[in-house]
Formats: sequence, C-alpha cells, structure tokens
Amino acid sequence: MTAVSRNRLIGLSLAAAIFAVDRWVKWLMLVPFDLRNQPGGKIDLLPFFDLTWTQNYGVSLGMLTATSAEMRWILVGVTGLIALVVLIWMMREKKLIDIAALAMILGGAAGNIRDRSVYGYVIDYADFHIGTFRPFLIFNIADAAITIGVLIILARSLFLRDKHGEESGDAKDDKAAKTGDAATETH
Repeated sequence: MTAVSRNRLIGLSLAAAIFAVDRWVKWLMLVPFDLRNQPGGKIDLLPFFDLTWTQNYGVSLGMLTATSAEMRWILVGVTGLIALVVLIWMMREKKLIDIAALAMILGGAAGNIRDRSVYGYVIDYADFHIGTFRPFLIFNIADAAITIGVLIILARSLFLRDKHGEESGDAKDDKAAKTGDAATETH
C-alpha cells in the first residue's frame, strides 16, 4: 500500500469514526439522558458547560431554515452534494493533514445529514457559556468537527503556501539572470 493510499484510508476511517461518535453521543442525548424531556430541556454539568436540547432546522448559524418538508429535503440534497464534493476532494489529496481536515468535514456532515433525514432537524446539545455570555450557538460533535476541519483548511491555505512552486519560480528568475549576465560578459 502506498503512503497516499494509506493516508486516504486513514481519512475515510476518521470520517467514519466522527460519524460513529456523533451518532453515539446523540443517542445518549435521546435515550439515557432523555434530554428532550428534562425540565427546560437542560442538564447543568459544569459552571461553563450544559447539555441543552435544541432542534436545529437551519444549516449554519440557523441560516436556510427548513420551514417545510420540501425545504428539509432540499437541504438534505444540497448538504449531501457538498459532502460528495468533499469526499471527491479528499480522495484527490495526498497529504495526511489535508485529508484529515476534509475527513472531519465529511464525518460531521454525514452525522448532520443523517439527523436531518431521520428527524427533520439536527440535534444540538453542547452549550458552552461564561455566565450568561455564549460565545457559540448550541452545537454538537458533528458541528465541532466541521468547524475544526474548515479552520485547518483555511489556516493551511492562508499561512502555508506551496514553497515548491514559489522556489521553482525563483529558480527560473535566477537562471534567467545568470544567463543574461553570461550573455553580457561574452559581448
């Protein structure tokens, strides 16, 4: 097995693991914790973190809210298409860090697509807060994986340029300059 094949297999395994953990934690929220039927739909855990039942009918930050069955299935289709694009992109990458970031997005997307398909909404429960200040909306493991994956891709694209391509451009300029210098020396 080549290193690239191994990296892609790791990526697929990571996506599957994120999907499985997301399913398991959402099952905990639904069955043993029965978060939907807790008083106020909430369990206080820590001074800065609670489990709070939320049904997210939108996509990201509550945008594109599905107000009908048709809109629900349009969102499933659109997010499914995006997940397919991410899968294809992941299978074209070679570096493990890029594959892992895309796998996080893929695994998280699969978890949320499954929720929307089965329930008509995405189950959110993680409520991080500092007193009454909430720096994030209530989220789930799938949301966190998607966010981390996107941040890794953005950081790599903004801060880690492909040095090989830049060096070959510089090398061409150096070679042209040396050739020009040699030509003027012979005349």
